[in-house]
Amino acid sequence: MASQIHPSAVISKEAQIGSNVYIGPFCVVQGKVTIGDGCRLDSHVIIGNEHGIVEIGKDNKFSAGAAVGGPPQDLSYKGEPTKLILGDRNVIREFVTLNCATAKGAGVTSIGSDCLIMAYSHVAHDCHLGSHVVIANSNQLAGHVTLEDHVKTGGMCGFNQFVRVGKYAFVAGDSAVNKDLLPFTISSGKYAVMRATNSIGLDRAGFAKEDIEAINRAIRIVTKGGGTIEESLARIANECANSASIQYFVDFMKSSSRGLAI
Repeated sequence: MASQIHPSAVISKEAQIGSNVYIGPFCVVQGKVTIGDGCRLDSHVIIGNEHGIVEIGKDNKFSAGAAVGGPPQDLSYKGEPTKLILGDRNVIREFVTLNCATAKGAGVTSIGSDCLIMAYSHVAHDCHLGSHVVIANSNQLAGHVTLEDHVKTGGMCGFNQFVRVGKYAFVAGDSAVNKDLLPFTISSGKYAVMRATNSIGLDRAGFAKEDIEAINRAIRIVTKGGGTIEESLARIANECANSASIQYFVDFMKSSSRGLAI
């Protein structure tokens, strides 16, 4: 099916537009941009910049005023051809800003598939979002932040540089995150600390009762046990039934570089 491009839209000669794409009034697509089949740009959407590379998958929706693939807000950036890559079926709401990466890391900012990023949120350079991530209004992600699959946040949260949040974690609204948050947890506060297991989220996601119980035990050992990380890991090995979820939880703990928000 042919794409629909409003006559007021400005499209770069370098852009590659898929089929059945709608580009609404006063949109600007600049530089090396690929837009997959079935995407929709409502109006006043800006995608790309003169130096970066933006690759967008299928069936993504961009609401009015979204600025996608702009240059990184980093003084070290000198116009290198860094990237922003989006998967499929993401919803990017009004006035969201998603920046291309810097050249200091791998040169890629990435967002998976089936994500919802609500209005006025910012995803900075070199961030990595998994799939099925939900970011509520006015979240601010500094550079190099990682949100793994199925992370959900409340409104007006802030994330410091290099913070990592594990799968199926929930961050309550108005939280400030300056350390890593373990998978499967609920966190809140300024600065945020892990307070409980995301039991309802895990149940809704189809986790088995026995798996949720083991995860809850592991989280309580870390957050309530009063031991060091090494002591907590030893207790988890002895007291929690081994499973893929527990192994992932343990691996996340061991790989944390920012420290855990306990």
